Amino acid sequence: MDLYKVIRDLYAEKERLERVIASLEELQRTALAAKEAQVQGKRRGRKSMNSKERQEVSERMKNYWETRRKKTGKPQREN
Repeated sequence: MDLYKVIRDLYAEKERLERVIASLEELQRTALAAKEAQVQGKRRGRKSMNSKERQEVSERMKNYWETRRKKTGKPQREN
């Protein structure tokens, strides 16, 4: 039995295992980064309105407050 050859084979196996471990760790990091990016990609909150939609909401609210003032009998404010 050649002890030198066994040691050399074991070192080769060790290097191969280290490369496999490193590649698996890299896969794990990229999968985690992709998952974090996916979570960050979700948008929360209000959607933005274009000018036409803003104008429609403005007119709707003006009508709403006008009818409320008429019901309560309070005078209209001047700007």
